[in-house]
Amino acid sequence: MQAIRLASQRVALRRLTTAAHAPVSPTAAPSQSAIPLSNVEAQWERMSKSDQAIVHRQLEELQRKDWKQLSIDEKKAAYYVAFGPHGPRAPASPPGQGLKVFFATSGLIGVAAIIYFAIRSFAPPPPKTLNREWEEASNERAREAKLNPITGM
Repeated sequence: MQAIRLASQRVALRRLTTAAHAPVSPTAAPSQSAIPLSNVEAQWERMSKSDQAIVHRQLEELQRKDWKQLSIDEKKAAYYVAFGPHGPRAPASPPGQGLKVFFATSGLIGVAAIIYFAIRSFAPPPPKTLNREWEEASNERAREAKLNPITGM
C-alpha cells in the first residue's frame, strides 16, 4: 500500500512539473476505468502497477462513504489491498517448503551418520590404556606411591 501511495505522489509531482497539464479525473481516461472489485484477491498479482493504483484509489473513495453501505465484495477488496499477502507481506517461502527443508536436513544428517560409521569401521581399535582395568591399575599404583591429590575415587 505504501508503494501505491508513493506511486501516486510521483504522479502528482509529474503533473506539477508539466507545462500543459489537463486535469485527470477517474472517469476521464479510458485507462482509469472502473475495475471490478468482486475478486481482487485472484486478480491482484496479475494487475499492472497502474491498475493496482486505480483499484487502490477506487477503494479509498469507497471507504470515505458509510461502511454500512459498502458491499461485502468491496469490504473484502479493501481488506485484501490493505492487509493481503502481497508486496512486503508476501510469504517468504512457498507452501510445502518446510517439508522439503525437513527432508533435506534429515537426508544430510543420514549421510553424515553413514560417513561417521564408515570411518569408525575402518579405524583401529582403541589403545589398551583406555579401558577400565588399566584405569583401576593406575589409580592403585598412585595410591601405593601416595601421590597427591587423588580425588574422585
